[in-house]
Amino acid sequence: MDQFTLDEVVAFAKRRGFVYPSAEIYGGLANSYDFGPMGALLLKSLRALWWKKMVYSRTDVLPLEAGIISHADVWKASGHVSSFADAMIDCKECHTRMRADHLIEDFFVAHPPADGSEVKVEGKSTDEFSAMIAEHHILCPKCGKFSWTEVRKFNLLFPVKMGILEGEQSLAYLRGETAQGMFYLFKSVLDSVRVRLPFGLAQMGKSFRNEITKGNFIFRTLEFEQAEIEYFFNPKTHDWKALFEDWQKRMNSFVVDDLGVNADRVRWREHSEEERSFYSLRTVDLEYNFPFGFKEVWGLAYRTDYDLNAQMKHSGADLRYMDPYTNEKFVPHVIEPAVGVTRLFLVLLCDALKKMDDGRVIFALPKTLAPYRVAVFPLLSNKEELVKKAREVYDSLSQDMMVAWDDRGNIGKRYLSQDEIGTPSCVTVDFQTLEDNTVTVRDRDTTTQIRISIDELKGAV
Repeated sequence: MDQFTLDEVVAFAKRRGFVYPSAEIYGGLANSYDFGPMGALLLKSLRALWWKKMVYSRTDVLPLEAGIISHADVWKASGHVSSFADAMIDCKECHTRMRADHLIEDFFVAHPPADGSEVKVEGKSTDEFSAMIAEHHILCPKCGKFSWTEVRKFNLLFPVKMGILEGEQSLAYLRGETAQGMFYLFKSVLDSVRVRLPFGLAQMGKSFRNEITKGNFIFRTLEFEQAEIEYFFNPKTHDWKALFEDWQKRMNSFVVDDLGVNADRVRWREHSEEERSFYSLRTVDLEYNFPFGFKEVWGLAYRTDYDLNAQMKHSGADLRYMDPYTNEKFVPHVIEPAVGVTRLFLVLLCDALKKMDDGRVIFALPKTLAPYRVAVFPLLSNKEELVKKAREVYDSLSQDMMVAWDDRGNIGKRYLSQDEIGTPSCVTVDFQTLEDNTVTVRDRDTTTQIRISIDELKGAV
């Protein structure tokens, strides 16, 4: 079955209330989107599944909720203030600013090397970007001229001024990632919670990056949601390679088994030494084949002891762990599985949206993720006895699951509408219901209908 184009996905997401352009009545806000009723419900289910599978099912991972506005020194210590930057270039003719790596990548997509080799841009310096643009005489995609500034670095953090008096305001930042909160709170957790290595801290929430994007819908936006785990361990007593492999298997299982994503559209990509951060001994990305190609969804990195050491050095606080058996103090090492929740949302849109042979469009989500587990219909909305009975069924089911109600239009159109938003089952209350307390249950994927007692309905859907 062919994958929907990105334009089709975007149109569907807006039409069915999953994702809207942000502040559209004011002309929209670049690289920003809002989630509609269906999107909000899907996000809620996606978040809950991640917490259940990656955190609550384990005895060695604890949740955190660090602040979004954070102390400037946190980001100075982590290196974000000095080095968290995109390489940007400006066209002198039309004044268009773009990311140098995107400019080069797009050029080689349109003009692939004759030998079929893949051009790597990760880890390149600004001088190397400038040299590549000059060597291949890459023109401005907007005006067609070759008139560039030098490639320069622009910091991606959003600064925030705190305080009410002008001139007495202090600088803070909107967090550029959720990870740093788990490092500066490490000591607080050790002092307040009965926990021993190895253990993980988990956090999910919004992060912010002031970057120019390539326009691939919600794949890369100014405001996005992350779910990260920092798994701390003693490298002397635990094999990092075994821990790394275990997390990799868990990540793969979550995407393929729990989310039901087509395994043929998923791959793992190993970061080269030049691409890896200098402190990482190994980094791999779980990538999905979007309509615009394979791109990272979930990263896994062995960050050694860099982050805790950096925060410890900058703050002066002792972030070492004391082994309760040997009394040895040391800085734990960290393995980090970090996923973009917004990107997982886009994976589901691209992967589960299907056009069936009978012409229907269905959003083939697993039951655990569907915005509504079931929809309830009275066969006719102008028959009070049917509406009353259907309301009773709705009220009963809604105690345990999300339930949609629809009494408008003919029953066939109601089925098709629920198919598109991913509702696995539709329950119809008809005149036979009034006689024998049974309802019709229709399956989204097969359209098969069965008759079942209302008393057995909760277990069936």
